[in-house]
Amino acid sequence: MNLHVPIRQELLLMDDDEAILLELTELLEGEGFCCHTATSVKLALAQLSRHPDIALVITDLRMPEESGLRLIQRLREHTSRQHLPVIVTSGHAEMDDVIGVLRLQVLDFFRKPIYHERLFETLNCLFPLPRVQAVKC
Repeated sequence: MNLHVPIRQELLLMDDDEAILLELTELLEGEGFCCHTATSVKLALAQLSRHPDIALVITDLRMPEESGLRLIQRLREHTSRQHLPVIVTSGHAEMDDVIGVLRLQVLDFFRKPIYHERLFETLNCLFPLPRVQAVKC
């Protein structure tokens, strides 16, 4: 008997550090999520257009060109994506940064390095684990 675990949700991960993207992707895919990645706001917006089923964005705040804050602002201005949940990560956030993202109604804010258990708690509240279904061979 094989156990089939359905994909929980599609997520978009944005960070300019590709090693962080790879680590987070492997971690979240191991929990049943389908991850799309982007290293810039432009690429993130393209991924959102290409994958309309993306249910959550996890974005780094500080980026070389446009910031994660700019991505959130663009999402909030777009009627079909204005309520998309966003989690912000940052290794260098100041209080003004935190206040700015909270005003944009983000779901959560994580300081880097991300404490994985807390991230899983947040994701499990938003996207409960599906029941595992037995599939006959």
